[in-house]
Amino acid sequence: MADRVTVIGWDGSPLTRAATAALSAATLVAGAAHHLALPEVPQAAERIRLGSIDLAARRIAGHRGSAVVLADGDPGFFGVVRTLHAPEHGLEVEVVPAVSSVAAAFARAGMPWDDAQVVVAHPRTLRRAVNVCRAHHKVAVLTSPGAGPAELALLMEGVHRTFVICEELGTERERVTVLTSDKTADHTWRDPNVVIVIGGGPETAATGAWIAGREPVHPRGARGWALPAGTYGPVAAEPGEGESPGLRAAQLARLGPRTGDLVWDIGCGSGALAVEAARFGAAVLAVDSDPDACTRTTAAARTFQVPVQVVRGRAPHVLERLPEPDVVRIGGGGVPVVTAVAARRPERIVTHASNRDEAEALGAALSENGYTVECALLQSVELDTSAWVERERSVVFLLSALRSDLAP
Repeated sequence: MADRVTVIGWDGSPLTRAATAALSAATLVAGAAHHLALPEVPQAAERIRLGSIDLAARRIAGHRGSAVVLADGDPGFFGVVRTLHAPEHGLEVEVVPAVSSVAAAFARAGMPWDDAQVVVAHPRTLRRAVNVCRAHHKVAVLTSPGAGPAELALLMEGVHRTFVICEELGTERERVTVLTSDKTADHTWRDPNVVIVIGGGPETAATGAWIAGREPVHPRGARGWALPAGTYGPVAAEPGEGESPGLRAAQLARLGPRTGDLVWDIGCGSGALAVEAARFGAAVLAVDSDPDACTRTTAAARTFQVPVQVVRGRAPHVLERLPEPDVVRIGGGGVPVVTAVAARRPERIVTHASNRDEAEALGAALSENGYTVECALLQSVELDTSAWVERERSVVFLLSALRSDLAP
């Protein structure tokens, strides 16, 4: 029985000496059709078209002889190596890597990629991949059938991005196309491909960057979150009751925004919560009927160099045309807005009330629409430390709701 398999990465370049030697001794070769057609594959070897990696691994484990798996690019980067390494297969894996398709795509585009996010798009993860493209300046998307450039572009309606679409890298049919996202859905694209999605703010990796991905440095040297409202720019003459940093901290803690999420911030006010959610890596739609609030939110996002899509309109009607949210902060609008949001079935909803009657009404609306509700009375007191006297007091009811099918 085979207890060892050699995985060879292929990027269209001539195979290395190590790869050629492993192939020449192979009695079983697994790969895609274009891999199995390579002249280096022995004529007498058993050939397996790769579909299910788990099924191929079981075939390899039961094979008497020398097994080789061919895969595009670097098979250790979102590739077959992880599955073959699974303990239930009992295989020892040796890897002969090649240039990853992501590295090749950025090379074709002539762009650096140390500041890029990399995601895999399947039909089941497509929406989360799109949210990453909304939230980050530079994203490489490894696509699949049913989750390709056209599907990405359709879900990004209203968000302008540039798509660099790399088809069949390393083959004679290789093609690289640059289009804006609004034009991409009009074409049919070949698989497999890599799509580089560009836009959503300035590049975030400056000279001297020390970590791959998004550069964790923010303007004004800001560290932490739930910062004072003035950190984000001029505030309204009469800031709303939901603008206090303490309440914002509690709301963010219960929302838990993360990369791949889409956050709705309804009644965005100063834009502070929207910007802080974006700083956690989430995509954010900030909604407000007040044009000044929309302007402040846009300016705050620009200051902190995070992409926040600002939508001017009055909830609940404006919500009908927005893409599906993962978590929602409701800054106002009462029961009608809470009910409309609950109908979209986000995982979590957070809102607040100024008195107990209002809190009970909001909590009842959430419970009746399939959410498990918690409520806390938050009181914060700001002190003037020069005299240690009370400067400002804030009291608010915080409601946090978890979709009942997710509740413990």
